[in-house]
Amino acid sequence: MSSLLTVKNLKVQFTTSNTFATAVDDFSLNIAPGECVGLVGESGCGKTTTGLAIMRLLPGNGRIAGGSVELDGVDLASLSEKEMQSQRGNEVALIPQDPMSSLNPTTKIGRQIGEGLRIHRGAGDDEARKLALEVLEMVDMPRPAERLDQYPFELSGGLRQRVIIAMGLVCSPKLLIADEPTTALDVTIQAQILDILDRLRKELSMAVLLITHDMGVIAGRTD
Repeated sequence: MSSLLTVKNLKVQFTTSNTFATAVDDFSLNIAPGECVGLVGESGCGKTTTGLAIMRLLPGNGRIAGGSVELDGVDLASLSEKEMQSQRGNEVALIPQDPMSSLNPTTKIGRQIGEGLRIHRGAGDDEARKLALEVLEMVDMPRPAERLDQYPFELSGGLRQRVIIAMGLVCSPKLLIADEPTTALDVTIQAQILDILDRLRKELSMAVLLITHDMGVIAGRTD
């Protein structure tokens, strides 16, 4: 099977006061369409940094110092920021570690989910709201129509995680990077979230990079 994501010899460095600190060194992987690949390691080893590098979301003092990141034949590492904006959220999406800090506390859920559709697909407010409802139903959100007009603080951690997944899926990306998607959730909700990701990956033929430190999750969920 042909590769959707090809990372070759990736090197990520951060600028410190007088030198460079290398956080990721000579990292390579391939992910095929519809495949789930796990990236596992202890805290601080560079898992999240790798995901952020693929998305080109490194902090200001970080840079890709070597290697290539190709998504469906496009070298993401060589794109300008404007070109990358057309890829980010559209061709490749990220589920960040902390759903609460990743959601805008002053904006209703439906508006936040529909933002990608308005930016990438030119959807109007009514169409974006309709599709936001559909994607909330896809992620098994209880009472999804009601959630559209709620704010993040009104939802539990598990429901906020469903919102973040919905935001990632709303433009049907080819690749989903799930960075510790079950952190701080109880075991029952963890299983529900992982089941949702498994089902949607198969239904949408979407590739998933699952970042975690949990060997049980890796053993049970990845190819």
